[in-house]
Amino acid sequence: MGKLQDKVAVITGGASGIGAETAKLFISEGAKVVLVDLNEEKGKAFEAELKALNHNVLFIKANITSEEEVANVFKQTVDTFGKVDVVFNNAGIGRVHPSHDLEYSEWRNTVNVDLDGVFLVARESIREMLKTGGGTIVNTASMYGWVGSPGSAAYNAAKGGVVNLTRSLALEYAEKNIRINALCPGFIDTPIIPEENKQALSVATPMKRLGKPEEMAKGVLFLASDDSSYMTGNSLIIDGGYTAQ
Repeated sequence: MGKLQDKVAVITGGASGIGAETAKLFISEGAKVVLVDLNEEKGKAFEAELKALNHNVLFIKANITSEEEVANVFKQTVDTFGKVDVVFNNAGIGRVHPSHDLEYSEWRNTVNVDLDGVFLVARESIREMLKTGGGTIVNTASMYGWVGSPGSAAYNAAKGGVVNLTRSLALEYAEKNIRINALCPGFIDTPIIPEENKQALSVATPMKRLGKPEEMAKGVLFLASDDSSYMTGNSLIIDGGYTAQ
């Protein structure tokens, strides 16, 4: 029996990077997985890859900043698999831009995706979990939800918001058997980091390397499964020691 045996898991940002690695790990632990992503080409290709291995997978294209599209994700999930047990609220974007040159539209877009979108997905998750007696939610924040960095004001503000949103929601639904925690990755070797920046970011990390998506996936599995049954409202920082400096 896997740690998520017969659980239904929704993963936003599930077509690549940490989301895709988490999907593979969840499947290996017995879960049925719903992949949610704005990139339809990647999402469908990953869905086909997993279905070819006889896995229970569904891909849904959705923009997490749209209330209607987020609601549709959960409707399709319940229509297909009957319930929602686990949500990895992972979709997000990142930008580095000097704050004095940052257009307000860029600020709004970053906060809209990285904070507002996380709330919309969490809200729909909670609505479904209240119907079935509970579940677990893992929100992707960042180590930059805990420390600052030059040129990332919008991203850092949004991720700090996710950390405290996680605390607030966790307290609100603790007695309803809904556990809500945050994953706070450091510099992870995914396409979001340009190749030309990877060496410098490795040097800036005490462990002198980037994290691997599969290392983050293991953290998500811990937070999503009964291994963390007495944890809620917490942030799991996996950053190679960066925030300890």
